[in-house]
Amino acid sequence: MNILAFGASSSTSSINKELAKYAASFFDQDDITILDLNDFEMPLFSVDKEQQSGHPLEAIRFLKMIGEADLIIISLAEHNGSYSTAFKNIFDWSSRVMGKTFQDKPMLLLATSPGARGGSSVLETAKTRFPFHAARILESFSLPEFYKNYTQGEGIINVVYRDKFQKIIDLAKSKLTENIV
Repeated sequence: MNILAFGASSSTSSINKELAKYAASFFDQDDITILDLNDFEMPLFSVDKEQQSGHPLEAIRFLKMIGEADLIIISLAEHNGSYSTAFKNIFDWSSRVMGKTFQDKPMLLLATSPGARGGSSVLETAKTRFPFHAARILESFSLPEFYKNYTQGEGIINVVYRDKFQKIIDLAKSKLTENIV
């Protein structure tokens, strides 16, 4: 299984990238690609730039990576209740190249933040929006208070959240195995 995982943030110390990597570790380790949004920097999207320059190669490369994946794991950073600018820009450009951006791929959708809501606003936005772009969301999970509930090397240390997380991983694996998406 080819898994594409990333934190939807350009932060070099992204807690969402850490959560996405953690989730990916529960699947077959042979074919996991951890994507870094910094490898996909492009001009801020505008119709004028699109008309002048066409579509950036980075957007096409991003779509190719999605197309090659059997499962996409995204952990969304929440900036003022919405997507990070870095992710939104990639999403905007990519959706102009291919409206069905997520190409009917199964997706595990996550979010975390240092705060008590754990990125739940952006997670709800994505759960509503992504299916319009051909995402097949298997399961979703929000981890609040990242620094209190997660440690490097151990993962989720809060028993309640760890159990909830394990359940969504098991459900996602089951749906993938049974091809129920």
